[in-house]
Amino acid sequence: MSAELEKDKNGELKRSLKTRHMNMIAIGGSIGTGLFFTSGNTISTAGPGGAIAAYAIMGVLVYFLMTSLGEMATMIPNAGSFETYASKFVDPALGFALGWNYWFNWAITVAAELVAGGLVVKFWLPNTGTTIWSIGFLVILFGLNLLSAKAYGEGEYWFSSIKVVTIIVFLIMGVLIIFGIMGGHGVGFSNWVLKDGKGNSAPFVGGGMAILMSFLTAGFSFAGTEVVGLAAGEAENPEKDVPKAINSVFWRILIFYIGAIIVIGFIIPFNDSNLLKNGVSDIAYSPFTIVFKRSGIALAASIMNAVILTSVLSCGNSGLYAGSRMMYAMAKEGKAPKIFGKLNKSGVPLNALIFTSVIASTAFFASLIGDGKIYSILYNLSGITTFITWLGIAICHYRFRKAYIAQGNKIEDLKYKALLYPFGPIFAMILCTVVLFGANIWVFQAKTFSWFDFTTNYGSIPLFLCFYFIYKKVHKTRIVSLMECDLNK
Repeated sequence: MSAELEKDKNGELKRSLKTRHMNMIAIGGSIGTGLFFTSGNTISTAGPGGAIAAYAIMGVLVYFLMTSLGEMATMIPNAGSFETYASKFVDPALGFALGWNYWFNWAITVAAELVAGGLVVKFWLPNTGTTIWSIGFLVILFGLNLLSAKAYGEGEYWFSSIKVVTIIVFLIMGVLIIFGIMGGHGVGFSNWVLKDGKGNSAPFVGGGMAILMSFLTAGFSFAGTEVVGLAAGEAENPEKDVPKAINSVFWRILIFYIGAIIVIGFIIPFNDSNLLKNGVSDIAYSPFTIVFKRSGIALAASIMNAVILTSVLSCGNSGLYAGSRMMYAMAKEGKAPKIFGKLNKSGVPLNALIFTSVIASTAFFASLIGDGKIYSILYNLSGITTFITWLGIAICHYRFRKAYIAQGNKIEDLKYKALLYPFGPIFAMILCTVVLFGANIWVFQAKTFSWFDFTTNYGSIPLFLCFYFIYKKVHKTRIVSLMECDLNK
């Protein structure tokens, strides 16, 4: 969540962060393990060309979603964002399910960041377990979230700034390595035509199916961009700040990700054993660290790893904050137990924070089933819940625009107009559905079907549907007609 939250005289949360906080926290929330770790997995799975294709297609999807969210957020700035829009424009049951899905998304994202933090530490201490580090990191993050929101907002701004500066330096050094200006002779295009002797050849490894399976990883990487929409109800000037934040954040993140994939693809072969690949136990080395090690500057690699650790914890910190605030917002709307809507003297929803931290502690199971496996499970679950959220945003925008016109309003009067409607939300709905059911198709292609793999890769979908139908049955909700959609703030 990108906002300063303080307890006002009525015991409610007050939001007043400036645009610079909104932009940088949104960037920081979406730049974490998705860039520093799983980008390597994408390259090893689909090759450098396939990875670029996966991230580019996901970038187009995210652009449509961001503009869709921007159109609704500037018209109806609300801290509940798509959870509130779903209740207003589609069905209150959908709003309930999306809210819980989004909270769960952030809770398990925190768990993934905790595991990743432990893996990063293995760069220096390879014989230590990740569980003890995950526990320590969760204690630190929990403590930070107990501080005032003002301190959190300013601190997260500077943590995110470190990420941005680091990525820019990485891109510059990567280009210098590619052209042989540093780190020895240049690498040329050898990795883009590489063959591994197993029938795989770059730049596209595994064809279209590999790109499809990489969509989930790429989606996990872009997760968090929708936080800007949540900030709309907290912005000082949503009509001006939201469109600006949407455009700037999207393009920065897209350039960072595509640029990083290009640099990594040039320098590291897709069959490098150190890339984050299924079955490889040594995953403490992120592609970023490998690039600096290849340059021959060992100290730079250690510094890079330290920066990655800071970035991973920063993303986890944002996730814990966002998850607890979403739980608080749902409690205030009667969609979660009232106990989660209570604030302590510092204005922090302590019960919601504790509950979110308990779910995040699933990271502690890393020592039981393996570091790499628990991390794979967590980012798969997070990826699936992210696409459910995005599907919900697309549905909300499609219904919002139709209701807006049906009620006699003019498109010209919209404060911010999403491009290519209705193609944008329809494209997003189709692609999100394809990814939800197709990205993990390997589960059914395995020689031996595993219920464990099926549950961890598809379990979020039936869980979401259960939340939707149970709420619908208990509260007897119905699809909101276009003329009854509430277009007021």
